[in-house]
Parts: sequence; structure tokens; C-alpha cells
Amino acid sequence: MKITLLDRSNYYRGLLLLARKDRKITAHESELMMRIGTTLGFDREFCENAIREALENEHINTAPPTFSTPELARKFIKDGLVLATTGAELHPAEDEWLHATARANGIDDAWFQSAKRAIPQHGETPAALEVDYLSIAY
Repeated sequence: MKITLLDRSNYYRGLLLLARKDRKITAHESELMMRIGTTLGFDREFCENAIREALENEHINTAPPTFSTPELARKFIKDGLVLATTGAELHPAEDEWLHATARANGIDDAWFQSAKRAIPQHGETPAALEVDYLSIAY
């Protein structure tokens, strides 16, 4: 699936917003965000700065992202669930924000609940994320 610049930006910004929902960004979350950012075609330095500033920047639009297709939104939510549960339980603020993202993208509650049940147990990060199957549209 091809992903546009706007969708790439929303994907990365959205995951950064999610990571800060519990008011901390762990080392594992930071590593995962670096991996995702470079996969999406963002410069390493840009990713490092974005992660570092995510907790402090009050000017970031905190609205749940909307994507060009529901399929891309579902991929984002699956990756968001992995990010939010790496090394920890799903925080209520993260859960609510991902649920709001699903609603904003027209994804029904049954699918969202099913996706939550399917996340890896014990905070394991799967070998491949949904973002790994996206290709950049130029």
C-alpha cells in the first residue's frame, strides 16, 4: 500500500501523540518511534528531535489523525496498540485516544475491540509492524 506525505506525517505525529498520552516516553517507545520514522522516510535527526520534543511541545495538534483510507487507519491503530503496550499495559488515556482515532476514521467499535484482543501478550514487539508493509508515494 502506498502512503502519501500527508498520511506519513499523520501516522508519525499520531504515534508520537499516543506515546506521550501516559506522560512518559520509554526507551523502548523511543526505539520503536525511530524505527517507524525511518521506515516512513523521515530523517533520523528529525525523528530524534520529534521524540525529544514530544512531551514538551504544547503546540502540536492533539486531535486524533484522520487518514485517506480506513485501511490505513486500521494499520495505524494496530501499530498504535503495539507501541502503547510494549513493556506495559495499555494505559486508559492511550486506549481512549486510539478509540477516538478509530471513530474519527469511521472504524466500528467491534473491529477496535477485536484489534485490542489481538495485540501481543507480555509487551512483545512483533517482528513486523503494519508500517513495514507501506511504501512511500512520491
